[in-house]
Amino acid sequence: MDENPAPPASAAAPDAMTGTEQPEPGTSVASPAAAGSHEDGEGAAGAAAEPSDGSSKTVSEQIASLLWGGKIKPDVFRRWLQGFSFSDCEPSALVQRDGGPCCVIAPVQAYLLKILLAESPAHSFNELTADKCKTLLIQAVCQILMKCKTDAYRIVTLESEGEQAGPSGDRAAVRQDDGTGHEPSEAPVGPGVDTHDAAMVRPSTVQRTAGSSTTATWTAEAFHERIRFREHAHIDEVHQFYAQNYHVLTDECGVLLLLYTVLQTKGLEHILSEMSDPTESLIHDTYGCGSQALINLMLTGRAVPHVWDNEQDVGGMKLKGINQQSDIGFITVMEQLQYCTVGFFYKNPKNPVWVMGSDTHLTVLFSHERRLVSPETPGELARRVFRQFDPDGSNFIPGPVLQDVLCALELLMRSRLDPENLGIILLNAFMSEFFPDEKKSTPDTFDLLHYNGIPNSNYGSVVQYSRGQAVLLESDVRMCNPSDPMLTCLQTKWPTIEVNWAGNRTPSLN
Repeated sequence: MDENPAPPASAAAPDAMTGTEQPEPGTSVASPAAAGSHEDGEGAAGAAAEPSDGSSKTVSEQIASLLWGGKIKPDVFRRWLQGFSFSDCEPSALVQRDGGPCCVIAPVQAYLLKILLAESPAHSFNELTADKCKTLLIQAVCQILMKCKTDAYRIVTLESEGEQAGPSGDRAAVRQDDGTGHEPSEAPVGPGVDTHDAAMVRPSTVQRTAGSSTTATWTAEAFHERIRFREHAHIDEVHQFYAQNYHVLTDECGVLLLLYTVLQTKGLEHILSEMSDPTESLIHDTYGCGSQALINLMLTGRAVPHVWDNEQDVGGMKLKGINQQSDIGFITVMEQLQYCTVGFFYKNPKNPVWVMGSDTHLTVLFSHERRLVSPETPGELARRVFRQFDPDGSNFIPGPVLQDVLCALELLMRSRLDPENLGIILLNAFMSEFFPDEKKSTPDTFDLLHYNGIPNSNYGSVVQYSRGQAVLLESDVRMCNPSDPMLTCLQTKWPTIEVNWAGNRTPSLN
């Protein structure tokens, strides 16, 4: 479950890597000699002290341990082996092959849509060229990395097989076959990339599965032995790198390479300082899905574990949440089930794009209606503060609580709101008294579009945006429908929403 996964295995004591896919429980990500505690600050933070001379550096083994836990199960690792690719039916929609990587793919899709909504009208979505979508993907990746940067951008790529030791060497022999039994010739070096740079960034497929000339499978060991990173000081250099080496994103390990780039760019010490439990892995060791801390890192650049606003004191512990309005929003059906509380910053992002969480998957909701993210009017602020003291959504608060609400709003007029001394303050009376002529900034009707990257979760088993028309009803009474997870999730943001989806097909959150 993306939002609240079961506690994964501890990352405190990694074992030696096996190097092959074997039937034992899993594969370790670091050798005992190298796997020190996370608190030693090695890896990204240590690499930052080295001169930025363009040479490649080894990816921190502690980063891998924090990401996967003590062991990597082969089936979990295989689900993460995919590159970024677009749908044939929806040029700007990314395709997700297997469950697990949605915590990377959905945020990238969200940032891509953020950029696209600012540039293109709705009618031109189907007219996007492959080159334009390539540019959008690179821009989205760069925006995510800008949020994660501490002191340098650290781009993780795969070491060329020419620098690998042979079968008798210490490293695994990795070879490529073009289907004829011969190794392919070297690919040409792109403009602006010297021979050594090209060797460092040209991913290679690994040994072919027996009897197959088309299927390649990376083991966790082979992947972790081959990854290296180089530092870049400016985001323009990162953009240029991906533009010249687009295959780093699209080849089989593209999603993983971006994930490691995010982690290395953020830095181990910074990630650990934001997490509540540094021993909890960022990827669930059984289900392969990302933790909330990883989702938050991809969306906001901070690996905090909660989705409420700022810090909350729970039993004397300061638990970190989202500390400012986000570029991309987040809403989840788990809030309706009272597993979490999503704060104002996530529900009201700067752009009309929200990542949506179910119990197993992440999708993306967006709209062309910019007024959905316009600044709060005073009346909307009052309504929000009122509801902070009405956690059950009953539309009234106990009379003694009014003082707290008024203090929050710097207002004072209790007697006029409860003339019959019933001991309760009605929401309608509260709004009518203080904001009688207030106009809403949110329109009553607006378009909604929904993205789900898994083909089988889409109509016709092809990834394309689902389109709907939303209506906000006048009533303050929320109509809960447990059999409709989409509506349930939307109502955590818009309590009175109804949506007519095209073709009467409600899109899937799973």
